[in-house]
Amino acid sequence: MSHRMRRLWPCFVLLAPLWLLLVAACRDSQPSGDSAPGTYLFCFWNVENLFDDREDDRQRVDKEYDVWFARDRQALQLKLDRLSEALLRLNGGKGPDILAMAEVENVRAAELLRDELNRRLSDDSLHYKNLLMKELKAGRHIAPAILTRLPVRGNKTQLHGRQLRILEAHIEVNGHDLVVLASHWTSRRTDDNGPHRAKYGDQVYGVFKGMYRTNPKVDFLVCGDFNDPPGATSVTEHLRATKNLDALLNPEGDPRLFNLFGDKDAEDGWGTHYYKGQWFIFDQIVVSPGLLDEEGWSCDRASAQTINTLCRPEDRKHRPWRFGEQHFNGKRGYSDHFPVTARLRVQP
Repeated sequence: MSHRMRRLWPCFVLLAPLWLLLVAACRDSQPSGDSAPGTYLFCFWNVENLFDDREDDRQRVDKEYDVWFARDRQALQLKLDRLSEALLRLNGGKGPDILAMAEVENVRAAELLRDELNRRLSDDSLHYKNLLMKELKAGRHIAPAILTRLPVRGNKTQLHGRQLRILEAHIEVNGHDLVVLASHWTSRRTDDNGPHRAKYGDQVYGVFKGMYRTNPKVDFLVCGDFNDPPGATSVTEHLRATKNLDALLNPEGDPRLFNLFGDKDAEDGWGTHYYKGQWFIFDQIVVSPGLLDEEGWSCDRASAQTINTLCRPEDRKHRPWRFGEQHFNGKRGYSDHFPVTARLRVQP
């Protein structure tokens, strides 16, 4: 050891405990979204017209997005950049462990987003390895899709209903099966009074009830852009999703589902979509009684969030910062809907 190092050595010894405290503090200051082992972040997001890089001869409303993104690669890349930037802010920089989406044109479009997310994730173990989707045309070519880094039972992926945007997927960890139904109910622009949204509620509930009869502890999660708030009859009477935990755990008659957003106020930071000058909670996560016990998969009811930070800095109403259509003149944001998230846990 040099003479200079011998002179400084006592200082190193004295400062070592302080250095360890600083290291610990830095660790504690990491993003709070980091999940403990066995816990996972679930996210649903209507990603607003995510189309691919190929012209597929789409018609009507879809034609604009089909041609635009296929011919303008910069616009498509910006769309992918915006979505991936927002998603990788979640979960301590890892992105959601399970991402369910609405308004995805086809498998190719979902693959483009998957690849962009994976490109930004330097840790290969965090890559989104599984894409679950069934393409369909239900008025428009915008379907639900799921990306996840978790193991799946891909052969059980299916659509429900006739020309309905209801995707069933199965995610399996430690031998425990999580059923996810990602859905996108009919828009108010074409279903003002709601009979088509009621049909969606009936169809989803029918799938749940069939599984519940076989296994009352089934871990079943419904998510989607319902285009109706939690108190609408399509949700409370047709989907039979309640905000009353006692009614769920002590049902009279048919089983019910629990709406994580059932008691939230759209005007108090929980709104997911701003429509005709009013806030609505259109995007929701609904769970079965089986997800509220401590067996298999569980859901932390208190963890439900609306990710309402994806707005223009200067927007005093804090509305979702939409990406917009081809001839939109403003600076492009993310989507015209906010994402919603919840924490899930699975037993060893």
